[in-house]
Amino acid sequence: MAEKDTELISEGLKLPVVEEFFSLQGEGFHTGKAAYFIRLGGCDIGCSWCDSRFSWNPEIHPVVETKSIIDRVVESGTDSVVVTGGEPLMWNLDDLCKGLKNKNISTFIETSGAYQLTGIWDWICLSPKQNMPPIADICKVADELKVIISNKSDFDWAEKYHKRVSEGCKLFLQPEWSLFETIIAEVVEYIKKNPVWRISLQAHKYMHIP
Repeated sequence: MAEKDTELISEGLKLPVVEEFFSLQGEGFHTGKAAYFIRLGGCDIGCSWCDSRFSWNPEIHPVVETKSIIDRVVESGTDSVVVTGGEPLMWNLDDLCKGLKNKNISTFIETSGAYQLTGIWDWICLSPKQNMPPIADICKVADELKVIISNKSDFDWAEKYHKRVSEGCKLFLQPEWSLFETIIAEVVEYIKKNPVWRISLQAHKYMHIP
């Protein structure tokens, strides 16, 4: 990134953007809701099963003025935005959220919680990863806890963070997509025995939409 871009990114005035699109939320509590998605580049967590590895390296994605992102959101006619990645909290999201809120647009984020929270959010989906755990502060402000299940040890990981989030936080277990056929039965049985949890399925993949 150019030196000038680096400075503007640190101030939240520019962001590395992988893609933007208007679609339906496919996972978790808000499944089925229309939203404008902003996928930001950059992630150093390195999940082995990640289905968006193309987002990991921020250097290969264009650095975009935050104001122009907000303008496109408004033009889409949406009433809500989901910021995802990569790991979106690698970047300063204060200016993005301020601009969206000024347009009366609801703000949602999906994050591992490994970085300090910036921005103003109507909904925080925390999806903690074992190889780079969340910082403590984000757990109590998470509206939704969504844990990806790829093996039996992930259930223990889910319960660890169940104890750390607030009482009203919505709890979801999501089968890892590439292992769906081998893990789904265990997820179903676990939820039957522990009904505080709900299942999250990646509905957008079944619908063949972004």
